[in-house]
Amino acid sequence: MSKVYFSDMRANQKENLFDKIAKLLALAGLAQQVSEGDLTAVKIHFGEKGNHTYIRPVFARKVVEELKKLGALPFLTDSSTLYPGQRKEAVSALTCAIENGFGYACVGAPLVISDGLRGVTETVVAVEGKLLKKTYIGTEIVEADSLVAMTHFKCHELTGFGGAIKNLGMGCASRKGKLVQHSTVAPVVAEKYCIGCGICPRACAHDAILITGGKAIIDPQKCTGCSRCITVCPVKAINIQWNEAADLVMRKMAEYALGALTGKSGKAIYINFITQVSPACDCYGHSDAPIVNDIGICVSTDPVAIDQACADLVNGARGNEGSALQSGFEPGGDKFRGVWPEITWEVQLEHGEKIGLGSRKYELVRV
Repeated sequence: MSKVYFSDMRANQKENLFDKIAKLLALAGLAQQVSEGDLTAVKIHFGEKGNHTYIRPVFARKVVEELKKLGALPFLTDSSTLYPGQRKEAVSALTCAIENGFGYACVGAPLVISDGLRGVTETVVAVEGKLLKKTYIGTEIVEADSLVAMTHFKCHELTGFGGAIKNLGMGCASRKGKLVQHSTVAPVVAEKYCIGCGICPRACAHDAILITGGKAIIDPQKCTGCSRCITVCPVKAINIQWNEAADLVMRKMAEYALGALTGKSGKAIYINFITQVSPACDCYGHSDAPIVNDIGICVSTDPVAIDQACADLVNGARGNEGSALQSGFEPGGDKFRGVWPEITWEVQLEHGEKIGLGSRKYELVRV
């Protein structure tokens, strides 16, 4: 049974939330997971432009400070997105991160995009999954000596909730890795938006795109799924085909989390913030009202156990009227189905346990 250390959001003159973060990390064994001289990846979501529910940068700074006390060399990291938003490549993503408050002056650590300039700097990592035998992980994650996953625990439109497993599986994958999880087919060109500019065929390293009749056409037989074309399209006419079923995405996501943690046995720790529990992902350019009040912070060395504990804590809370929550308002009600009724969110936990990512059985240690 894995231990999950939990503290609520109460604070006073003797102990503020920063003190609590330090205490939780110490109790969970940060000093045993991170060694002096470790290049330590602090995996965090920088938030999309217009969003405001991502983890506060000052909390990231506290984690950085605790790592530096151990002699580690921390850096904050995230990966490129599949969709053509503000974080589709490193320059725009880092600009967005800094505008959202994650500059060095605040967090005390450099920012690194884990999968390179255009999201294609990846390392193939072998896994013994039920569905996958290899994963495409951002190279800087693979090369890091240790990892701290800082996760904003919230609802998610595809996985029911987004926690540590999603932060690892989806958040550490390269663009190609994300495509493997989301889709089984090549990106598609929306002809009505395509202007036939010729940028995408020049950017394609696999000769998979041609301009025919003034429009781009992708050859699915040649396409490798790197998604570089999505990044370079100036009119956002190329997009992923979201054709994968939610339960299959969650299983692949758990196996990608296994890939992200390969080589980091005893070198990873997870901290989930159950605050501003929004009804959708922080990848949107807006943040809707939280479905429950702020609950607290969890820390564990088990990504499955911490997500299970956070899910139980959210479901054990009273739901907020006037939010996107449609059912399950009572303590014990299923808040995630109350927002996304078609999503069987337990799949990611069940599959994570099945493949050895962690245990759903946990002991909640209240601090």
